[in-house]
Amino acid sequence: MEELEKLKPLALLLLRLGLGIIFVYHGYPKLFTHTHETMQGMAHMGFPAYFAYIAGVFEFFGGWLLILGLFTRIAAVLLALEMAVALVKVHGIVSNPMAVENYQFPLALTVGAFALAALGAGLLSLDHAIFASRGGLGPRKSKNKNRDRD
Repeated sequence: MEELEKLKPLALLLLRLGLGIIFVYHGYPKLFTHTHETMQGMAHMGFPAYFAYIAGVFEFFGGWLLILGLFTRIAAVLLALEMAVALVKVHGIVSNPMAVENYQFPLALTVGAFALAALGAGLLSLDHAIFASRGGLGPRKSKNKNRDRD
């Protein structure tokens, strides 16, 4: 198991890259090529049309932040929340939980983004390069070891 622990930075990098590429791919047309169609689709699903811009910004720029490993936890939380809304409101996970084929892709994106929010970007990221010397973006470690035992 110790050998697998050594692969954690690579695993987080691959998770960030995979999710980031997918989010950029899906966000780009919402902002730059099929905005009007996306706005119509949002209205058809019961959302305000301008949600197309919000989803596009979250997905396109959030995806790039994941790829770079910059402000990863914040971007991942926003993406996980966006995908959780899509799971419930668009893909019907609540109304028909047995129809996994209807929501398996957004479920995987939601869970992956949540994992990054919880675990952070890892060692191979701009977050680590920029913020590690200042105490990082992760949980603070107490200097008093006796305090941690309580």
